[in-house]
Amino acid sequence: MNKEVKRVVVKVGTNVLTNKDNRILGPVLRELVRQISVLYEKDIMVILVSSGSAMAGMEILGETTIKDKSIRRQVYSSVGQPRMMRHYYSLFHDYGMRCAQVLATKRDFDTGKHRENMINCYEGLLSEGVIPIANEDDAVSLTMSMFSDNDELASLVAELIDADRLIILSDTDGLYNGHPDDDDSKLLNTVVTNQNVEKYVQDSNKKEGEGRGGMASKLKIAKGTANKNIPTYIANGKKENVIVDIINNKEIGTKFISA
Repeated sequence: MNKEVKRVVVKVGTNVLTNKDNRILGPVLRELVRQISVLYEKDIMVILVSSGSAMAGMEILGETTIKDKSIRRQVYSSVGQPRMMRHYYSLFHDYGMRCAQVLATKRDFDTGKHRENMINCYEGLLSEGVIPIANEDDAVSLTMSMFSDNDELASLVAELIDADRLIILSDTDGLYNGHPDDDDSKLLNTVVTNQNVEKYVQDSNKKEGEGRGGMASKLKIAKGTANKNIPTYIANGKKENVIVDIINNKEIGTKFISA
């Protein structure tokens, strides 16, 4: 285990947590928590940034009569967030661990009292060995000041708590030099932030509830975070032991490092 690593931010996207029918996958959540427990035993604290609340809410409510997309997202997320936390609470309890919910808006990261308050919250939880589970507070976030997606939130949290690693879990193995489905495409194991790899990114058309972040967003966030001297990874969250393997310096996913 990498002895230099003490704090890791792990962001898990909606596409990792759901199947093709957009239903929350219990086994994926359990594997995620199992890995966090492995790191915990090695005195490595994980801050989990978890998407999935909107999709969890859609599972419960189904189609709604609400026409306004922003209000619809607020409702889905408000209904789905306690359901996600119930899953996480139960799973962490099974491993003898404790977790806490930390919902944030972009304002909470502004310099001043809001930021200091957020730092105090995270530091307090970590000092007690409690795993913070972060998400955007969709119920009260204003559209014009929302995070672009949870990748941005994860990056801000990583900077806030001075993380040693940021791991962004997606439903692909990392960044390829072409479309991931093409046989000729190769996975890029390491990217230096001054490399022009944006040309490899494919557009993605996501449906409602599936999350706002595509590979273009992940690439931008990964480079930006790496430039702050926080090595950042994009990897496949549905692969067994992926987080632990990354911390053990195995060649998993795409690693982003500063130039």
